[in-house]
Amino acid sequence: MFSRLRSDIQCILERDPAARTRWEVLTCYPGLHALILHRRAHWCWMHGLKWLGRFISHLSRWLTGIEIHPGAQIAGCVFIDHGMGVVIGETAEIGAGCTIYHGVTLGGTSLYKGAKRHPTLGRNVVVGAGAQVLGGFTVGDGARIGSNAVVVKPVPPGATAVGNPARIIQPGADLKREEAASQMGFSAYGVTQSDDPLSQALRGLIDNASGQEHQIALLWQAIEKLSALPSAARRDCVPKDAALQENFEADKLNQLVGK
Repeated sequence: MFSRLRSDIQCILERDPAARTRWEVLTCYPGLHALILHRRAHWCWMHGLKWLGRFISHLSRWLTGIEIHPGAQIAGCVFIDHGMGVVIGETAEIGAGCTIYHGVTLGGTSLYKGAKRHPTLGRNVVVGAGAQVLGGFTVGDGARIGSNAVVVKPVPPGATAVGNPARIIQPGADLKREEAASQMGFSAYGVTQSDDPLSQALRGLIDNASGQEHQIALLWQAIEKLSALPSAARRDCVPKDAALQENFEADKLNQLVGK
């Protein structure tokens, strides 16, 4: 018990720059208090003491502002930062090393008792403030859920989900924004590796429209030159940078906007 408590305190010291001492973490972090009480509630729940488990859970909610159903399964080294308004449902599973910020809901969309109604978070998942993860699917290891995202479908390992409804940014896109955070081992507040996918798609459309304007201008220049030359010399008047093939990536833009 004490070894697990020490590891929980250590993970908070590593991930929260505001944490100064072990004593401060032990006495002033409601996320840690909620997890300590949840382990008691979960033990009662698994040993048939359902009412006592729910009562401990209710007491924990009143003390910390964090509601965790006693049936939820939470691994070690999970950090619930700030914590106010966090709701974790009965069949939720949270892997080791996850970081969850305030206002997060790990909720369900089904009313059937006994079914897997709540999400499963893999290892080292970061769920940003205000995010809603709804359904009995899996969020893969190392995934990131952006702040205020509404996730209703599985997230691949290492990917980032942002927006409402959430769109998936595949891993490997624009890692420069994560360099500083990766040195500390996590992404603060679920900072995304790239802009919102819809913004990327719009930028792609703008770039394509600008390119078309340029090509049209080149064509008009070529037409003006060709009209004044004999047919033998016309082929040399086509500008070298005029596009001879289409390069509009419609499939890529559709993937970004989630079509």
